[in-house]
Amino acid sequence: MNAEIIAIGSELLTPYRQDTNSLFLTKRLNQLGVEVIFKTIVGDRPEHLLLACQVALSRADILILSGGLGPTEDDLTRECVAQALGVELRRDHEMVTALYTRAASMRMRMAENNVKQADCIVGAEILKNSRGSAPGQWLDTTYQGQRRIVILLPGVPFELEGLFNDYCFDKLKAAMPEEHLATCELKIAMVGESTADLRAAKIYKEFPDIETTILAKAGEVQFHLKARGATQEAAEQSVEKLASLLEDEFTDELFSSGGESLEQIVGYFLEMRTATLAVAESCTAGLLAQRITQISGSSRYFMGGALVYSDAMKRELCGVPPLLLASDGAVSRSVAAALAEGIRQRCKTTLGIGITGIAGPTGGTSEKPVGLMYIALADGKHTEVVERIFPGDRERIRWYGTQLALDMLRRKLR
Repeated sequence: MNAEIIAIGSELLTPYRQDTNSLFLTKRLNQLGVEVIFKTIVGDRPEHLLLACQVALSRADILILSGGLGPTEDDLTRECVAQALGVELRRDHEMVTALYTRAASMRMRMAENNVKQADCIVGAEILKNSRGSAPGQWLDTTYQGQRRIVILLPGVPFELEGLFNDYCFDKLKAAMPEEHLATCELKIAMVGESTADLRAAKIYKEFPDIETTILAKAGEVQFHLKARGATQEAAEQSVEKLASLLEDEFTDELFSSGGESLEQIVGYFLEMRTATLAVAESCTAGLLAQRITQISGSSRYFMGGALVYSDAMKRELCGVPPLLLASDGAVSRSVAAALAEGIRQRCKTTLGIGITGIAGPTGGTSEKPVGLMYIALADGKHTEVVERIFPGDRERIRWYGTQLALDMLRRKLR
């Protein structure tokens, strides 16, 4: 089965709001083996929404709409879907009571227009929203003689995700044709997308029955493998065979085959080695520490660090010699090493990382261009320093730097 997602709201057609709901829905649908074939964003004009519904119903087995279920005049999703299907709306009196009860529990007087949220498409099942006032709706119906599943969900991500997980996922799973699906996700670090595909293509092309999708971001390439089989065992065996060959190809660069992030893997290794870590960051300004500490339990191995933008802070917090800063400059191999060694000694940790560079867009020179970064890893006996020039804007360059730092740490600990 395939699906189309329609995100509703004029604000999504401005530079100020993003449609993140479709990303969540796509991920969950893919887990069911459902391919998303179209995504549409529509403003709050009824004629545009009606047309989008009609087109989607003509080409997709599953239609999921997010947004437009509120009480205001421009919340028209219910009306347009009903019109597209050629059915009426009815007011659900139990839902009206629930809306008044909810308002009373919050010691608020409910505006009269809120009862609009209790309008239900004839034939639809109400999906009670415990996280907000707008209920969702589920229809298993037909359109032009074809079976269609239509799902209406609120646009607030917290509410949409809750309703989909609580009700829709299992209902969709039960509605799926019986099939056996196996998936696998492999992640590699610090290999360019084109290089990764060049190395991988000669392998995955030998498996035409396995869908291989390659996704890339700064410093990371992901291989998503998906296979269908006559039995679950057959599907899993197909995926595992291809995954094993790709793992052999990317032995050094592979860091995850189970969906873990690079910071999670580094955390596992630090705990396994009973090692501790401290960081000194200049141009990344705490991004490395933020990535490490977003993992629950990171306090067991991450002791802390310092943001050392100025030369004075490099000297005071990490003990970088003034003469070294004067002779080599703050952005240099020697200063990165001194930062790593200094923060390790200051925090009394097993390992220390030092990062210095030029994230841009200003500050670069012909000798030290924007994107230049030095990353050092010290263990008390040896200090490794890597020099790179990363492409992109300030955010991308900083992310690259933290990705390389984490990968250096992974390779050191594995």
